[in-house]
Amino acid sequence: MAGKNNETSAAQPKIWVLYARFGEGHLQAAQALKSGFERAGVDNVKLVDLLAEAHPRLNGLSRFVYKKSYTLWPKAYGFVYNATKDMRPHSAFAYLLHSFGVPKLRKMLKAELPDAVIHTFPNLALPFADKRNRLNIPMFNVITDFDLHMRWVHPRIRKYYIATEELGHQLASIGIPRSRIAVTGIPLRRPFGPAGDLRADVLRYGLDPARRVVLYMAGADAGRTDVSRRCRRLAAETGAQIALVCGRDSALETAMRRSFASGRDNVFVFGYVERMDELMGLSDCIVTKPGGLTLSEAIEAGLPMFLLRPMPGQEWSNAQYLQAKGAAVVCGSSDELARSVSVFLTDGKRREEMKAAVASLRKRNAADRIALDILANLPIIKSNGNRFAANRKPSYRRIGEGWPARSQTAAAAAAATPGSAGGEAANRAALREAEPQLALSGAANSAERGE
Repeated sequence: MAGKNNETSAAQPKIWVLYARFGEGHLQAAQALKSGFERAGVDNVKLVDLLAEAHPRLNGLSRFVYKKSYTLWPKAYGFVYNATKDMRPHSAFAYLLHSFGVPKLRKMLKAELPDAVIHTFPNLALPFADKRNRLNIPMFNVITDFDLHMRWVHPRIRKYYIATEELGHQLASIGIPRSRIAVTGIPLRRPFGPAGDLRADVLRYGLDPARRVVLYMAGADAGRTDVSRRCRRLAAETGAQIALVCGRDSALETAMRRSFASGRDNVFVFGYVERMDELMGLSDCIVTKPGGLTLSEAIEAGLPMFLLRPMPGQEWSNAQYLQAKGAAVVCGSSDELARSVSVFLTDGKRREEMKAAVASLRKRNAADRIALDILANLPIIKSNGNRFAANRKPSYRRIGEGWPARSQTAAAAAAATPGSAGGEAANRAALREAEPQLALSGAANSAERGE
């Protein structure tokens, strides 16, 4: 049995997912992709925080500055974001941004050669670690926002997996072939268990099933005083229950539990919530900051969004996109937030309009669809009759920047997914089901592949 397991492991492709801990979204997307590959039968997936491994002190300082930028210098952050938004992949500034971690990545590549590298954070060090593309490792980008920053773009990216059609048009407008653009949505964690009874879930979280629920993500604010004041006002003006989630900020959780200990304010305090899908399922709307992953989770749950003071940069772009679609309301003050949520909860027509707008943006099973699409398109060449030799690096040949013909994709998917014939057939069927939704234009894809 052990020999068989070793053989199966050797026959699997090695997938690296590179992320960073600037917020939790990039890591959560990476974890979701890992789960997607595992459901496709591929367990050899490594998550790599390259900046943390290569420069732990610089990484800690950068994360601290990033977090503080929300309160201390948001306009400066927005200025830098917008000033670099249109930078070119081979510019000096792009080289500087992508150069962090290059020596560490070279050492990692000498020790172990992956068959694909996926980015959920735009630190594209591989083109600089392998300048002449001698290793020819396919790279894929999973963009975790609703707007395009050129830091994500590089000529050697094989395919871009994105959240919206509009983002696809942005990529196409700068010359990215449509065959390399897949509108899949942002990969999300799956629920950790079966959906429960709604009333039982409400009672388990200590909520009143007869009253509406506003889900308030404390990341929408920086100061504890602001959080408690806004939650009290929301509860008083809307008559709703406020489910206040503090996440991993234990100090904030302690302060909020103390602030609302009397229980008279109808504010229910939670720390880190493992089954956020349950709490979202119990809520009528969400107040949050517009990070790509949280917004995607809200869309998946069908929750209209109230976005409080979006930070200049990608948050502002995300917020403006969703407001233009009718799925969100951008609020610049506590007064505006209270009024907007109150109107939403009391105006049935307004609620239905926003819910319909949110539903129109929903894209399900992104992690599974991305994993299957990557496996179907890995340009792997057999070595001595075995796709991956157990004790040697796999051999590659250059295939240019194009994709295999459609006739090759089913065979590639089957070869990349070990298991029973029934399991391989199921994966091929899932790929066929997902394929029409993956590309912006099937006709454009066929034309570029020469079909």
